[in-house]
Amino acid sequence: MIRYGVLSTAQVVPRFVAGVKESKDGIVTAIASRGLEKAQKMAKELNIPNAFGSYEALCQSAEVDIVYIAVYNKGHYEAAKLALMNNKHVLLEKPFTMTLAQAEELFALAEERQLFLMEAQKALFLPITQQVKEVIQQGKIGTVRWLDSVTAYPNIDHISWFRDLSAGGGVLRGAGTYPLEYMQHLLDTAPNAQGTLYFPAGQSDAQAQVTLGFPEGVIGTIFLTVELDLTKQMIVYGEKGKIVIPDFWKTDYAEVQYEDRKTEKLHSQQASEFVFEVEHVNQCLEQGLLQSPVVTKALTLQTVAITEAIYQQNQK
Repeated sequence: MIRYGVLSTAQVVPRFVAGVKESKDGIVTAIASRGLEKAQKMAKELNIPNAFGSYEALCQSAEVDIVYIAVYNKGHYEAAKLALMNNKHVLLEKPFTMTLAQAEELFALAEERQLFLMEAQKALFLPITQQVKEVIQQGKIGTVRWLDSVTAYPNIDHISWFRDLSAGGGVLRGAGTYPLEYMQHLLDTAPNAQGTLYFPAGQSDAQAQVTLGFPEGVIGTIFLTVELDLTKQMIVYGEKGKIVIPDFWKTDYAEVQYEDRKTEKLHSQQASEFVFEVEHVNQCLEQGLLQSPVVTKALTLQTVAITEAIYQQNQK
């Protein structure tokens, strides 16, 4: 069994643990928080045998093969480096790091120590994602011309640090990785990018608009907001139709709409949207891979570079 240790007691953790439990070869053996009491409480709730009051203790545990890191955004780099320095494989939540230099350092460290390192990007492993990609590759909607994504989180203040830019808060860092990497995955190519961020006084970005230019004239547009309650979806427009993907980062459903008004339903069975990502990680570790062939090093570095550049451009 692949033994997972979890750094954090954040909101995402119970759903991730459910995905590991549903996987064939994964088990969660430990969880850590900055306070032992919080770790023990979640360990009891999720039936995890070991609880630690420090990240260092978990990373040093002989009961852990791979560390899943879901700490606050700015803490990703330090937590991942800690795990790697203790010779643990790492699955690191998005956004991977705050800067490209940090991301490059982590991959170099993982390669040097022969450890697996991957950005957690569950959306790319969903069965629906593969079905959408096949529809595109089979030419069912013709040549793709435009991909448009809208993501809205009007109730975000349960994340205490979200409005603190220095902590890695902000809507682009918080949610931008999903559409950025989903679009690159569907098209199997990297874009150039530019973006506009809106910062309320003294706060992190509350709205973001990103425009991507892909080869052969394909355009991607991404709108992110915590100020509006909008339908969350991605639409892929081709010359012969479009694919509508609601909640594309976790969905089990999508619809192909053709020019002649005919429709095709895409559907998959899933209890946990995390299990497919976990199964992939398990397979990579069993095969001795150091990097994912799906969430590649190149994809992660490209996305970190785009995000960092947009923040730099908008804070001048």
